[in-house]
Amino acid sequence: MSITVILAVGLDSWLLTTQRSVWQSAGYIFTLVGSTRDAIDQFRVGDFDLVLVCPSIPAENRERLTSLIRESGSRTPVVCIESDSGDCDAFLDATLKSEHKELVASIEELLAEKARIQVECGHEHQSLSPRR
Repeated sequence: MSITVILAVGLDSWLLTTQRSVWQSAGYIFTLVGSTRDAIDQFRVGDFDLVLVCPSIPAENRERLTSLIRESGSRTPVVCIESDSGDCDAFLDATLKSEHKELVASIEELLAEKARIQVECGHEHQSLSPRR
């Protein structure tokens, strides 16, 4: 079983640090960056299973990041944790509830869908960096 690697980008360090604890307790590896520019750089050199965008990132930057990931040909899900306002971005793959059990279940569903699509397209997961 491979380890799931999440790239998280956001300006709210408290929220992302809290989320990192949630993800790590569920067995995920979590890479945290503080800007969309850093997220793009990390995405280009890493092998991520999911990109988590904090609602603290302005909508236009979330959309730009998602567009660049899609333009690269990647099928990596790009998701956002639901904000207090309940806003949701149509260009993201999903907006997730922040409650721990729902969050982990939603991620598992997204990753299963990604794996199904890769099999259908004849693309098996190929790691660009070694997994532990």
